[in-house]
Amino acid sequence: MDTLFIPNENDFRRWIREAVKECLENTPIKSTSPENPDEEPLLTRKEIAGIFRISLVTLHDWMKRGLPSHKQRGRVYFLRSEVIAYVKQNRRSNFLNADQWES
Repeated sequence: MDTLFIPNENDFRRWIREAVKECLENTPIKSTSPENPDEEPLLTRKEIAGIFRISLVTLHDWMKRGLPSHKQRGRVYFLRSEVIAYVKQNRRSNFLNADQWES
């Protein structure tokens, strides 16, 4: 008669660890850096508001007035160069001087 093997908790932990390790080793790693080094990263609403030292409410107002933005998965992102160009183009008393933010 064959011997019956009853696994314990440590056996299950080892099997799960081995399975996860195998999956991670076989999964190609995606690069966190952009494929094109010249590609500009997307900035969040908080980052743009921080750059210009404005509130999110003001930023929303700017978006209503035509500030270029990109929506992805229900979130709003900006390209720094587009925002700078927009602010320069629409410079009024309510916009900050965009020249100081070009660095």
